[in-house]
Amino acid sequence: MIGQVTSGPASLAHADRIDAILGEPTRRYSEGAVTGLPQAWTECELIISHLALGATTRIIAPLLASKKTDPGVVVIDEAARFAVPLVGGHTGGANDLARRLAEGLGATAVLTTATDSLGIPALDTVGWPWSGDVAGVTRAMLDGRPVVIRRSQRWPLPPLPATVTVVSPGEPEPTNVVAQVLVTDVLPGPQPIPTVVLNPPSLVAGIGCNRGTSVEALTGLLTDTLAHAGLAPESLAALTSVDAKADEPGLLELAAHLGVPLITFSSETLARCEVPNPSAAPLVAVGTPSVAEASVIAHGAELIVPKTKTTEATCAIGRLPARGKLTVVGLGPGSRDLTTPRAQQAIREASVVVGYRPYVAQVKDLLRPGTIIASTAMGKEEERTATAIDLARQGNNVALVCSGDPAIYAMASPTLEQGTTGIDVEIVPGVTASLAASAILGAPLGHDHATISLSDLHTDWETIVRRVRAAAEADLVTVLYNPRSRTRLHHLPDALAIFAEHRPASTPVAVVEEADRPDQVVTLSTLGEFDPAVVNMNSLVVVGSSTTCYLPAGTGRTVMVTPRDYHWMNR
Repeated sequence: MIGQVTSGPASLAHADRIDAILGEPTRRYSEGAVTGLPQAWTECELIISHLALGATTRIIAPLLASKKTDPGVVVIDEAARFAVPLVGGHTGGANDLARRLAEGLGATAVLTTATDSLGIPALDTVGWPWSGDVAGVTRAMLDGRPVVIRRSQRWPLPPLPATVTVVSPGEPEPTNVVAQVLVTDVLPGPQPIPTVVLNPPSLVAGIGCNRGTSVEALTGLLTDTLAHAGLAPESLAALTSVDAKADEPGLLELAAHLGVPLITFSSETLARCEVPNPSAAPLVAVGTPSVAEASVIAHGAELIVPKTKTTEATCAIGRLPARGKLTVVGLGPGSRDLTTPRAQQAIREASVVVGYRPYVAQVKDLLRPGTIIASTAMGKEEERTATAIDLARQGNNVALVCSGDPAIYAMASPTLEQGTTGIDVEIVPGVTASLAASAILGAPLGHDHATISLSDLHTDWETIVRRVRAAAEADLVTVLYNPRSRTRLHHLPDALAIFAEHRPASTPVAVVEEADRPDQVVTLSTLGEFDPAVVNMNSLVVVGSSTTCYLPAGTGRTVMVTPRDYHWMNR
């Protein structure tokens, strides 16, 4: 819940804008800050204060308890020029909220936390449960002193400063370190140097139980099982069981309390799993000789703690393999304001960025210190995707960047085709060139349309011709990608000749070169008068349908429009 404490007409207007930016209504406190702020403090996870920074500080000062429990507070000034995280910058989410508000309001986010100022990842914002001396270890990182990160598996990490060494099992240990981070699901003992423990989501608890077993009984069994094995409860990623227990109240309550999913499998699936301790009782009750151990294995985890049992339930623990992450990121047509916030965040969080050299250069200002760059030349798509996949399999958080949208003539399909088993994959959409060009021209894609690449580098020309003819015969507005290069000179004239067989010479044809970039050039023409010589590889050609037309707009501007055929337009 996000609350807004307002203080006058201007702040009420800003609060309405903020609701629109967040896409949901916030809880309002408008009866006075002296009572509103304390009330919001008890009711909200995040608070936006429209009071002065000093006034907000004085009111919340007596309420401060712990950075782990206090809500995040962001102060917005009277003119909405600044968004200032006051408390809870990392753990409370105030820094992220300030960035989001600043972007939407056209304001400046004033981030004063050292890690954000220097672009160093904050250990309490990695996304995993943590404990230990965050301040001490972070200070060592900020001061450039040698820090080691010891991870039990190759869990992906954010970009790190050069003075931080990451060590996985079997790799040589650095010397003279002054602080450490342990990435593990094992409970650590006393440590000789300042230490932070990060608990990745690596453990799975398989549970079988009698009907009606209480949540207290299940909690006790799970807690004892983890404790005896020296495993961290904070690393639990899921509870598993048999389908017959999918509605078991105690299991559902336990999963809700832990904040993890309850995942169940059919008895047939579990019966096919080889387990060390099968039993006749569950075979009779639910149709499988094992529930706890088998459900752990069925979920893809390695069984590390065989089942323990009470008179009411059984519990087994498994460990999931660490998986690197590969995010294929669309940068849009070129201007930064058309690179989505999600894409920018993925790039900031990546420890490795892979891409065609100009695209990597385009986002260098988003890269944190320590980010590894693996750029390649034009035509190296296979090498580029293979490198990104391999780096993700090594336990890295990899961003593979490309222009436009990654799934439209870009890197998403070759990445997925090469095979990405064993890693997490996410596709972050972008504004593709056809959408950027359409917005520049007006609304040529206002009705049914097609996109066709004229490059025969990967598709034979006969197939391209067949598709162009189909689009022409179907009277579809058609966007031609890769229309012309120094060596491919006949492709565009041949395609336009096919359209001319099915559409009048007056059909609008437009070219947008370097869309949304400083050197943008727009050419408006017709099918009968169009000169292919104005086109290059940085251009997009839009061929109108039989209903597409040029219309006046604004102050002397001409736009290209394909009517949507709304019935009310004919009235």
